Amino acid sequence: MPILAAEPSVFPDDLLDNLPTVQSERRWWAVYTKSRQEKSLSRQLHALQVPYYLPLVPKVSLIGGRRVKSQLPLFGSYVFMFADEEERIQALATERIAHLFFAPDTDQITRDLRKIRTLIASGAPLTVEARLEAGQRVRVKSGSLMGLEGTILARRGEDRLVVAVEFLQQGVSVLISDFQVEPI
Repeated sequence: MPILAAEPSVFPDDLLDNLPTVQSERRWWAVYTKSRQEKSLSRQLHALQVPYYLPLVPKVSLIGGRRVKSQLPLFGSYVFMFADEEERIQALATERIAHLFFAPDTDQITRDLRKIRTLIASGAPLTVEARLEAGQRVRVKSGSLMGLEGTILARRGEDRLVVAVEFLQQGVSVLISDFQVEPI
């Protein structure tokens, strides 16, 4: 069975780093796809040259006694699209979208998505947090996640740092020790 090359999770590569600073017709959309259509939609958006971000995390499975590594969407059924009205209509024409949610604060969702990208790049095991809980806001002061800000949650006796996409009221968490964070 051939090994497929990893698909891009972001298009263009510098999307999260170089958003237009002037008023643009483009805005962020949280695209809720039909079941298991995230990667297919991202392929079509790429072909249409529509900017998107699909946070993917590695997963190793045992299939037929062989270890198989795959990339799974971090947020099931969600793709983040940075599109103007014409591109939004092109995306809807793919028939892979169940709902589109406009993100009113472009700067906030961009910051949130950058944080998610940093957490994924750290390689730390992540846990998706379905609903955010109130807690103390902190900044990581040491280690590979230094500078990230989030909220501390206590789970099963462990401290976890949650980095949220507040617009979706979802986020991801990573195990962290209290000595690695400082209150903000």
